[in-house]
Amino acid sequence: MSASKACVERTQIAARAAVEKFGTELVALDLSEQTVLSEVFLIITASNAKMIDSIADEVEEQLRLAGDKPLRREGTVEWILLDYSDLVVHIQSSELRRYYMLDRLWNDCPKIELEIVKEEAARG
Repeated sequence: MSASKACVERTQIAARAAVEKFGTELVALDLSEQTVLSEVFLIITASNAKMIDSIADEVEEQLRLAGDKPLRREGTVEWILLDYSDLVVHIQSSELRRYYMLDRLWNDCPKIELEIVKEEAARG
């Protein structure tokens, strides 16, 4: 079993919103085989605290426009978590991303190809 189509679509919306606000190093992990809590983790790096907030706000806004709102938003200056139940968005500073290494912690989970990342790579 893999992440639901609806969750993957919302992940794509969140990823596009993050890139619009200069989020980098985006990785979407399909956790559907590993945990009953969430289907997808979307992990995003931001270069400073203002960008972390800006990315979180834009992700929230774009998902709100798509008809979704987070169950909760929590965080610190260097990490904001947006919990949409089946989708959890982690926006982290570079330092915390390297420290917690969520990508490596969940490295046995398949990655979801993000359309915006593919588009950005094609542009060069």
